[in-house]
Amino acid sequence: MQIPEPSSIQITPRRRGVLGVIRSNFLAGLIVVAPIGITVWLIWTLTGWMDSWVLPMVPARWRPEQYIGINLRGVGALFFLFFTVVIGWLAKGWLGRSLLRTGEQIVNRMPVIRSVYGALKQIAETVLSQSEARFDRACMLEYPRKGLWAVGFVAGPAKGELIRHVSDDLIAVFVPTTPNPTSGFLIYVPESDVTFLDMSVEDAAKLVISAGLVYPTMPEPVKSAGRSTVS
Repeated sequence: MQIPEPSSIQITPRRRGVLGVIRSNFLAGLIVVAPIGITVWLIWTLTGWMDSWVLPMVPARWRPEQYIGINLRGVGALFFLFFTVVIGWLAKGWLGRSLLRTGEQIVNRMPVIRSVYGALKQIAETVLSQSEARFDRACMLEYPRKGLWAVGFVAGPAKGELIRHVSDDLIAVFVPTTPNPTSGFLIYVPESDVTFLDMSVEDAAKLVISAGLVYPTMPEPVKSAGRSTVS
C-alpha cells in the first residue's frame, strides 16, 4: 500500500451549510442594525420621558394635538429647548441677573436647600462652563497599584488648599468605571507619574465603555522620501 506524500494531499475547504450562511448573514446584519436601533430607541425614550414631564405644565391651547388631532412625540422636548434658551437669554441681562441674585439670597437663608442648591450649581457650572476646557486630555496611570494601568481623564492641576499640604505638582485625574463612565474615582497624582495619550477624550471614552473591545484607529504610516512617516 502506497502512502501519498504530504505535498500531494489536497484539503478541500468545508462548505458551510444553509444554517451557517444564515447565521453569518444574521450577525453581519446585527452589526449594522443594532447601533441604529439602539440609538433610535434611546432618542424615542428620552423624548417620551421629557414629554411626560414638560407637557403637563404646558397650557392645552398651546399643544399641537388640539389643532391637528395627533399627539406628536417630542413636542415637550421642543418646549423645554425653547424655554431653556429664553431663560438663558434673560439671565444674561441686567434684570435677569438681579432676579437671580435675589433668588439666591433667599435660598442661602434656608439651611438644607442652600447646601443642595449650591452643590448642584457648582457641578452645573463646572460641567457646562464654556470658559475653560474640561477633560481635554486622556492619560494612563498606575492604579490601583503599581503594575496595573488604568485609563483616566485629566481634569486640571490641583488648586486651593490641596497644594498647600503636598510638595509635588499634583493634577486631578478622573478614573472612570466600565461600562458606566459617569461613575469613577477622583485621584490627585504627581504629573510625572501620568502618561499622556495621543488619543482624544472621545476615543478614550469608547475604550472604557466597550471594556477594551473598541480601540481608536491609529493613523496609517505614509512612505515619503524613502522612509516611513506617520501622518
